[in-house]
Amino acid sequence: MLTRRLLAGWPGILFLLVLAAAAVLVPFANLALPPSSPWHVPTHLVVLVGKWLCYALLAIALDLVWGYCGILSLGHGAFFALGGYAMGMYLMRQIGTRGVYGHPLLPDFMVFLNWKELPWYWWGFDQFWFAAVMVLAVPGLLAFVFGWFAFRSRVTGVYLSIITQALTFALMLAFFRNDMGFGGNNGLTDFREILGFAVRDQGTRAALFAATCVALAGGFLVARWIVASRFGLVLVAIRDAESRTRFLGYRVDRYKLFVFVVSAMMAGVAGALYVPQVGIINPGEFAPTNSIEAVIWVAVGGRGTLVGAALGAVVVNAFKTWMTGAMPEVWLFALGALFVTVTLFLPKGILGTLGAIGRRRALPAAAERPVPADQPVPVEQGR
Repeated sequence: MLTRRLLAGWPGILFLLVLAAAAVLVPFANLALPPSSPWHVPTHLVVLVGKWLCYALLAIALDLVWGYCGILSLGHGAFFALGGYAMGMYLMRQIGTRGVYGHPLLPDFMVFLNWKELPWYWWGFDQFWFAAVMVLAVPGLLAFVFGWFAFRSRVTGVYLSIITQALTFALMLAFFRNDMGFGGNNGLTDFREILGFAVRDQGTRAALFAATCVALAGGFLVARWIVASRFGLVLVAIRDAESRTRFLGYRVDRYKLFVFVVSAMMAGVAGALYVPQVGIINPGEFAPTNSIEAVIWVAVGGRGTLVGAALGAVVVNAFKTWMTGAMPEVWLFALGALFVTVTLFLPKGILGTLGAIGRRRALPAAAERPVPADQPVPVEQGR
C-alpha cells in the first residue's frame, strides 16, 4: 500500500523519469557527441543546469517542512551553505602541494594569514568518506540543537521564521571573519580534484551532473516516503491544527524536530553537490536573501507538492539567469513581482493549480458516467 502511495500520481512518476533520462542523456550528449552536432550539450550548460538541480533539492527539503508541517524556515540557506563548506574543506585538502604556497597541509589562505598548524576541525577532511559524513552531520546537528530548543519552547509562526533568519545571518557574519579558519570573505575556491579526478575536467562535470540527478531523485523519494506514511499524516495534522494534534496525545515537538533535521540534511547534500560544480563557496551563501529566494521557489512551483517545489526552483533560476544577463538591474523587482503575482493569482503554485484544473475537469466526466443496472442509485440524505 505504501509503495503504491509513494509512486502514485503522474507528477512524481514523470519527475523521476525525466531525472533518469537527464542523468543518462545529458552526459552522453556532452561527452559523446561532437560540438558540431545539434544535439551536443555544451559543458557550461551542463554546469548551469546542474546548479539548478542542486537548488531543486534544496527546494524539496524546504517544501518538506513548510508544505507538509507548516514550518516556514527562512534560514535553510544555512544548512545548504554548511554542506557546501564541508565539501569545500575536502576539496581544499586535495590541493596539497599544488597550491600557490606549496604547503602540504595548510590551504593557501591559511599560509597567507600566517597560520602555523591546521585547526582541529579540519582534521579528517582529507578523506572523502569523512567529508560525506560531515555533509550530513553538521547541518543535521545544527538543526537538531536549534529545533530542540525552538520546538520544545513552542515557538511557531512568524517568530520561528524570524529566528531561523537570524540564525543564518549570524552564521554569515561569523564566516566572514578570517580567524574562523574558513577563508573569510573569499571563502574556499581554486579546487583541483575530487576522488582523484580533475574538477574542471569535462568528464568530471558530466559525472557531477549525473550524481546531482540521482541525489535529487533520492531526496524526492525520501521526502515522498515520509509524507505518504502515517507519519506524514501527522505532519499534515500539525500543519493544519497543531494545538488539536497536541491535545490528541501526539508529541508534536518530536515530529517537527525529526522532519526539520531530515530537511536540513537534504539541504546539506544539495550544498555539497553545488560546490564542486560552481567552484567556490563563500559566506555569501549564508545570506538571508538566498533563503527567502528558496521560499519563493516553493511558492511558485506549488507548496506541499514536492515536485512543484523542484519545478519552481528550476523555472525561477532559469528566469534569473536570463534576466540577470539581459536586465540585471531589474531582477530583484521582477522577483518581487513574480512572488506577488503568484500569491494573488496562483496561490497553489504552478503544479497545484494544474492539479486543481485537472480535478475539476475530471468531476463532470465522472458525474456523466452511466451507473450499471445492477448497482443501486445513491439516495440523497434527508429524503
